[in-house]
Amino acid sequence: MEPRLVCCFTGHRSIPYKNLRKLDALLTETICALAAGGVRVFRTGGAVGFDTLAALKVLELRDKLGIELELILPCRDQTRGWSSRDKKYYDYILSACDRYHYISDTYTRDCMLERDRKLVEGCVRCVAYCKKSTGGTAYTMYYALRKGVEVINLAESV
Repeated sequence: MEPRLVCCFTGHRSIPYKNLRKLDALLTETICALAAGGVRVFRTGGAVGFDTLAALKVLELRDKLGIELELILPCRDQTRGWSSRDKKYYDYILSACDRYHYISDTYTRDCMLERDRKLVEGCVRCVAYCKKSTGGTAYTMYYALRKGVEVINLAESV
């Protein structure tokens, strides 16, 4: 049995509207290229913004490319305080994904960072949308680089 190559996504919660069409096209192109290179499992952290866009794109391409969506979620109450629209997307993605895993039952001080590290574990690629050098997205991207994971930052092309 051949190893299942894994890729994770990390990105900002807020994405300028003017960048969405280009980012959507880049996600399609990148996921297709990674799948052609043998990646079969794509992971997101279930957050609003880039995680949601990436998860929806994986689900859109899943049957065509023979890929899977795995969610690594920080806690069961992750959506507390989210808009009803964002919760609907989250619920849809959770119900449609191939697998999901919670780091913690409830929010803890460390569950977000632990989620970020777990996203990267075992990955061969990390697809990011990172425009800042601080915060959770930057932490995950730099963690991936320290672990020898190739990072593709789509923000550089938008």
